[in-house]
Amino acid sequence: MALNSYDEWSPLREIIVGSPAGYDGHELDLSFRLFFKVFDEFTDASRKTIKKRYVEELCEDVEGLVAALKDASVTVHRPLPLTRPADFHTAHWRSIGTPALNVRDQALILGDEIIETPPQIRARYFENDLLKPVFAQYFARGAKWTVMPRPVMTDRSFDLTAARAKDPEHVPGDDELPVTAADMGAEMLFDAAQCLRFGRDIIVNAATANHRAGVAWLRRYLDGRFRLHTMHALDNNHIDTQVLPLRPGTLLLRNPGVLEFLPEPLRRWDRIYMPAPDPTDFPGYGSDDLTLTSLYIDMNVLSLDESTVVVNSQAPRLIKTLESHGFDVVPVRHRHRRLFGGGFHCFTLDTVRAGSGPEDYFGHSALKAID
Repeated sequence: MALNSYDEWSPLREIIVGSPAGYDGHELDLSFRLFFKVFDEFTDASRKTIKKRYVEELCEDVEGLVAALKDASVTVHRPLPLTRPADFHTAHWRSIGTPALNVRDQALILGDEIIETPPQIRARYFENDLLKPVFAQYFARGAKWTVMPRPVMTDRSFDLTAARAKDPEHVPGDDELPVTAADMGAEMLFDAAQCLRFGRDIIVNAATANHRAGVAWLRRYLDGRFRLHTMHALDNNHIDTQVLPLRPGTLLLRNPGVLEFLPEPLRRWDRIYMPAPDPTDFPGYGSDDLTLTSLYIDMNVLSLDESTVVVNSQAPRLIKTLESHGFDVVPVRHRHRRLFGGGFHCFTLDTVRAGSGPEDYFGHSALKAID
């Protein structure tokens, strides 16, 4: 089928599910520490390995997700596996690549177009290469395929303002950063997972100068086709553990404070609040394990249609809450969500949903995008 996906809830026909194969660790460079706010953890380490057991169990759980989607008559595409350590370097830095697990992070599907976004973590610089065979299939079927400008990513490319204010002891100052001829100031560093699609409207989070540069590019590129609504610092980066639309007129929210960040039309939608997470629903980890997300990661759900949601079976309170609001829940196990930085929405990229074009769910009050 041709690429066709304008929102987060229309009946799902085709999807890409990420692969954790080959995931053995994290490069603890400046870009990773900034993204996950872990400057004071494992301070002297340059790489943090992940226990083999965790990766094996994650692989089992992802295959369970694939099986559940196929059972729902959804066509599932997979990226290439990372079969060996992907050690690489640019003219300015070295890193070790990661598998294409959180495939929503660096690719935005808008109707019949794939937009690859510029990475925020160096280790992910070439990650989308593992998705290119799938993208090429959609291109052959008529999809548009665009790549936003790729950053140089020197140490001075990152906006460290907020991180320095939060942790001045561990975040390097300007005088500690190397100077190179390639320094450009705050570059365009912006993940697709900072966006949520509502038909003709897109809400997008911008917390740094890097994000704002990405939003400026998207606004110019999409002018006349989609309306962008900027939410300023709703989250440090991605927003799908803060807000997710489940169907037209209904939002899943982390807490009532999220409302003040949303465009005015969305404030009139019905709201379901994520129940307070129970720490006993999560595995216990040792002091040598690096956790990357909060306990709210389980609200990172995937909608199969307007009434059916794939939810972590390890989150019974959320399942009960959604069922009480009339949703059918497809429970799928996901044990180590805090170690790998993603849930089912992150692990997937919906490429084909039913529908003939972008609907206007915001109405005339949103004819102009807001900043």
